[in-house]
Amino acid sequence: MSRIFLDDAGSAPVLPEVREALRNLPEGNPSSPHADGRAARAALDRSRDLAAQAIGADRTEITFTGSGTEAVNLALFGAARRLPQRGAVVTWAAEHQSVLGAARRLQSEGHVVEVARVDGSGRADPDDIPSSATLVSIGLANNEVGTIQPVAAIIARAHQIGAIVHVDACAGPRWIPIPDGADLVSLSGHKLGAGRGGILFVKDGVKLDPLIYGGPQEWGRRAGREDVAAATAVAAALHACSRDRTSRSGVAVRQAASLRALLAELGGVPTGGESPLPNFATCAFGDRRGEDLLLALDLAGVSASSGSACASGSLDPSHVLLAMGLSLDQALGSLRLTTGYATTDDEITGAEAIIRSALARTPARA
Repeated sequence: MSRIFLDDAGSAPVLPEVREALRNLPEGNPSSPHADGRAARAALDRSRDLAAQAIGADRTEITFTGSGTEAVNLALFGAARRLPQRGAVVTWAAEHQSVLGAARRLQSEGHVVEVARVDGSGRADPDDIPSSATLVSIGLANNEVGTIQPVAAIIARAHQIGAIVHVDACAGPRWIPIPDGADLVSLSGHKLGAGRGGILFVKDGVKLDPLIYGGPQEWGRRAGREDVAAATAVAAALHACSRDRTSRSGVAVRQAASLRALLAELGGVPTGGESPLPNFATCAFGDRRGEDLLLALDLAGVSASSGSACASGSLDPSHVLLAMGLSLDQALGSLRLTTGYATTDDEITGAEAIIRSALARTPARA
């Protein structure tokens, strides 16, 4: 039996467009003057132009990174270290650990950091941005429950008081557009279907301190030999997602709605609010262990994930779900099902039968 992949939010399968783009890549160093180096430089330039076109940016605003986490860190450390320490770095309690981890480190360096609360669906409130803010970081959408954040309103509020805005768009751009106006936007290749790489959009005029020092690569923002293959992959994936976003979202909405209805029927408490990302079906079971559910599904051929964080083979309660006000038992019994570009209706039907059977076989928590 073929496996059914319902963990697109964990890491999206590599797109056909990416595989095609990676064929016959030049192997030279883009900084070398010989023919192979010039070919590599041309491939890198094409990828930068393609990525810029996909998000409506100028090519000089595109910086290729090794991952989404690196893009987030470059944005936050790079911007904060240029700003007065007396100003506040503001984010929210349900943000990705790459954002929260960077915020904690900035706090240890002497920056004022404020982590605001979220509501029961994980949604941030623009009114939580204090007038002292100099740097604000918000996710496009929550990677665990799919909650779409009021990014446009947060950008407007932050700019009103003169703060720089970073949008963590590692989750969501396959399905929804990135609102205009952000100063910094981080993107993750493996979440887009590239399998590798990352991008940081840096608005013209925004200055960053680099994380990696050395040569002048990536406009002086990231030293080191450019990874042409990663840049090619992430640019091709971003372009494909931007092109196909609308047509793909309609299918995802229908498939995820069917999964959400099943989870509710089986007693799962919905998470993520009324209108999460189109491909998200998430819930929490207060009487089941997410770890047991995932194992039962995996053995039956369905790849899914939990909102909890896996560490050393065990599941710890998700900081996102706890920030949303769920109980410890609910946080430990969470389930995240996310469809992808290649998910078929037959796979949804098959997965629903497996989920029903797996839940029946999973013992209640003692």
